[in-house]
Amino acid sequence: MSQYSDGPKEGEYIAIKSYNHDGSLHRTWRETMVLKNSQDEFIGCNDHTVVIEDNDRRWVTREPALVYFNKHTWFNVVAMIRDNGVSYYCNIASPYVLDREALKYIDYDLDVKVFPNGERRLLDTDEFEQFSRQWHYSADTIQILLDSVRELTDWINKKRGPFSVEFINIWYKRYLNIAERNTR
Repeated sequence: MSQYSDGPKEGEYIAIKSYNHDGSLHRTWRETMVLKNSQDEFIGCNDHTVVIEDNDRRWVTREPALVYFNKHTWFNVVAMIRDNGVSYYCNIASPYVLDREALKYIDYDLDVKVFPNGERRLLDTDEFEQFSRQWHYSADTIQILLDSVRELTDWINKKRGPFSVEFINIWYKRYLNIAERNTR
């Protein structure tokens, strides 16, 4: 990653790191291409990138995925572009911070999966309950997280932001154009 003053620029690669509430590292995505980095929003794409779990297990993503982060929401969205359509994996998480090392956020275990046919599932409620006790989430934090599930559901229902076909088409095309330009 190059040195930068205003953050990484379009076409550069960054790491994404998720942390647990106690500050311990949860998961790292090694390389995500920057597509947009503004004051309030980050959009990137990774494709067959190495992911490192907190136990050092490594795996590689199987398909291109657009990632969407917003400084004003307590969730982020991964749109996985597959042959049968777009699947979404949405993390209930703190707003992100971006420094020279990586884009970082706290993962609060609750996840929403959206399938290409529109079916949705709230995942990992057991982990959320376990870790909220273990790490003593405050009542305010729990309320913010539950409100965020409702806000995320509203975004999904209204096809807002990363849930719109236009978003996927625009940003995936942008990724392909930059990737092609970088291979010349």
